Amino acid sequence: MSGTNYDISDQQLKKYEENGYIIIRNLFDAEEVRKLKKCFEDTEEMVNNRITLEDSLGRNVDLTVWNDPGNDVTGMAARSEKVVTAAERLLGGHEVYHYHGKLVQKNPNTGGTFLWHQDYGYWYQNGCLFPEMLTVFLALDKCDKTNGCLKVLRGSHKCGRIDHSMVAGQTGADIDRVRELKKKLDVVYVELDPGDALLFSCNLLHCSGPNDSDRRRWAYLMCYNTRHNNPVKVHHHPLYTPLKKVPNSAIKECENYTDFTGKSFMGTNDETTNRVERK
Repeated sequence: MSGTNYDISDQQLKKYEENGYIIIRNLFDAEEVRKLKKCFEDTEEMVNNRITLEDSLGRNVDLTVWNDPGNDVTGMAARSEKVVTAAERLLGGHEVYHYHGKLVQKNPNTGGTFLWHQDYGYWYQNGCLFPEMLTVFLALDKCDKTNGCLKVLRGSHKCGRIDHSMVAGQTGADIDRVRELKKKLDVVYVELDPGDALLFSCNLLHCSGPNDSDRRRWAYLMCYNTRHNNPVKVHHHPLYTPLKKVPNSAIKECENYTDFTGKSFMGTNDETTNRVERK
């Protein structure tokens, strides 16, 4: 599916329901990716709010996490019609809101691993009663096996929520159950070019390996919840907040790379599902 067609077809919706994910190639074109990378690379605030997640091997993954989309280039992307409309279509046509965004930074030769987990393994603890949530994983760099691309367990979203526990600095799914599921379901390496996006269910099991290459692997993740799934308790991510969609053209028209007013960056003390250390 090409990013030039922003309407999720019935066939794509069926694939999402069957597999727990779809891939949209070129959802963001080269100019849009360039602007996003400029916003992430050239601003001190993104660096100053970076937190570090350690894996069981002692390697680190750097994250910058924020709650509200804001009015900068990254915010225009998260509020764009092509992204929000796709999320609404995949989540049953329900109104969605921005649950949070993050920049995941796996740097060359040092980037760590993520354990097998479901996002709902975390978000369930936040008072979200239903797994009607998803993530748009947008590749900013080429993602392949050598630099630690995502792996997904196709169809694992149908298993429902799996128990999670703390392993080293991360929260991972019950490894015995994952081991048995891998005997029945296909492990898929999600290899993406810059601008490609993986849209996946919050119950899809996924993980990623280390970055042993000399290339970085950065990705922009936009997470959405439905309005009627408004969390029943206050936590470190937002309760329902109306999302103001913008035209797709707003991404290229926006020249705000530095004013992150209102984004509500998360700090070390805000994260309840992983042990993090401010970089």
